Amino acid sequence: MARLVLLIAQGLGTGRSPVAPGTVGTLLGLPLFILLLLPGNLLFFVGSMLVLGLASVWLCGRAETLLGQRDPGSVVIDEIVAVPLCFAGWVSSLYFANGAMPEWAYFFGETTWFGSVGVVLLFRLFDIAKPWPVGPSQSLPGGWGVTIDDLLAALYVNLITLLFLA
Repeated sequence: MARLVLLIAQGLGTGRSPVAPGTVGTLLGLPLFILLLLPGNLLFFVGSMLVLGLASVWLCGRAETLLGQRDPGSVVIDEIVAVPLCFAGWVSSLYFANGAMPEWAYFFGETTWFGSVGVVLLFRLFDIAKPWPVGPSQSLPGGWGVTIDDLLAALYVNLITLLFLA
């Protein structure tokens, strides 16, 4: 069981990258984002993000215990599960404008791919720079401190994204 927890917490090995493991792990969040869009249901999308966020808290807490480290750099499940949240404002705006969930391909189309790249880059910026309250949230105990900072960084991404969509 411990090996499975670490495999998932370390993003199927992406977190063990010798260079920029958080960024490499973040890229694994894009296929997760696509998977959450496939059912075409906003409730599924939102509910899945909630469940995945809670799972990340548990996995990160267990990984900290197993590795004997506070917020180990190899643990990237928190970045992975934050990526769909980074797109939530954009997804929601399209849903409420069109009355239907957008297809995943929309975010990687000829005229929109640069927006998706911008979302990922903004997430990495906020995750690294840790503006208030992102930085202080890391002091929360266990997996909460590991996960919440990434979810807060994703909320900052949504604020910027929604400004561009307005």
